[in-house]
Amino acid sequence: MNRIIIIFCFFILSNHAFATRILIPMDQDQHNHLKAYGIAYWVLGKDIEVNWLLNYRGGSFMMPFNEVFEKECRIRGISYEVISEGQVSEILMQIAKPDINMELVKLLKAPKIAVYSPKTKQPWDDAVTLVLTYAEIPYEVVFDDEVLDGKLAKYDWLHLHHEDFTGQYGKFYSSYANAVWYQAEVRENEAMAAKHGYKKVSELKLAIAKKIRDYVMGGGFMFAMCSATDTYDIALAADGLDICEVPFDGDPADWGADKKLDFSKGFAFKDYKLYFDPMTYEHSYIDAMAGTRPVSEENDVFSLFEFSAKWDMVPTMLNQNHTSTVKGFWGQTTAFRKPFIKGDVTILGDNKSLNEARYIHGTFGKGTWTFYGGHDPEDYQHQVGEPPSDLALHPNSPGYRLILNNVLFPSAQKKKLKT
Repeated sequence: MNRIIIIFCFFILSNHAFATRILIPMDQDQHNHLKAYGIAYWVLGKDIEVNWLLNYRGGSFMMPFNEVFEKECRIRGISYEVISEGQVSEILMQIAKPDINMELVKLLKAPKIAVYSPKTKQPWDDAVTLVLTYAEIPYEVVFDDEVLDGKLAKYDWLHLHHEDFTGQYGKFYSSYANAVWYQAEVRENEAMAAKHGYKKVSELKLAIAKKIRDYVMGGGFMFAMCSATDTYDIALAADGLDICEVPFDGDPADWGADKKLDFSKGFAFKDYKLYFDPMTYEHSYIDAMAGTRPVSEENDVFSLFEFSAKWDMVPTMLNQNHTSTVKGFWGQTTAFRKPFIKGDVTILGDNKSLNEARYIHGTFGKGTWTFYGGHDPEDYQHQVGEPPSDLALHPNSPGYRLILNNVLFPSAQKKKLKT
């Protein structure tokens, strides 16, 4: 009996001795997809290279074998496999085949992450901060002071909280003008504008939008969801125009501003018209308004495009998932009407029957941006004041995976990337 135990122990020890890598599968075998991104980030933070195996089992991660890494996977509830050198060779040979739509991308460092958000906001107000916290990926909150002081250069990746860069407070006026939280937000923004020498909040937000534009132009990675997508572009296109009505800035808007918008200044959108009425809960024709879309919650989905992993690595990375169909979800900006998307923008996910895009990407200068429509991928119709999603109930969320693909994107070895 003792001999059997000794042989068994020797087998286990030998198996680990010959193990060279930890494979973290990202297909249906993964128990917790969201925390898997966190372990990849954690390993990168120790200056250890991680391989991202694009399209291999849902976009799996591979890292050197280390008992500390293995223990951390178990602690975080992440599915993993300990594989030998021979198995590694087989995987790499499969990926390298020219007729196989797979590729290996090296992740080299843990990107430093900033979230542009009012300091008074709570993490559950925003899907990105919610998933970063759940995945155990650290981030820092920056707002107007830091942006205007030129501190964005410290960060590799910037997320725009669902801000209204037009200075119209999300156009919540018609429903929440008398709400305590709305009035507090107005006072906070007006005080910030005055602090930095601006007469109007719209002027402050335009200055912020330009600083972020310069950050992207210099090589930064910018990600935005919900109203931070279209309002960012509108603010840039409306530079020098008054598009805010009396309740927002104290004087009438120029209702002829539609004909004066300079779409070349924006990242993603063109040829749209604006909604000037302060009682209308929309900024422009860009958004496919949630309440008027001819689709039910059960049928509201969008599809991810499949790109060539060997030749279109950037969109392939951003679309890594264990499914090509993702549940739709509402937001102040839910989806982007295709006629208003610029021709050089890459559509990553769309609903063809509705002629709308949900997930788009592009370059600007040396950097990139990604816009993702909707508020919370696991809360179809999120309302003001509702509790946050409990991501422990959604550890395999395809919609949240798209956010985390963007988080790791700046880590990729640049000389390998092809766009």
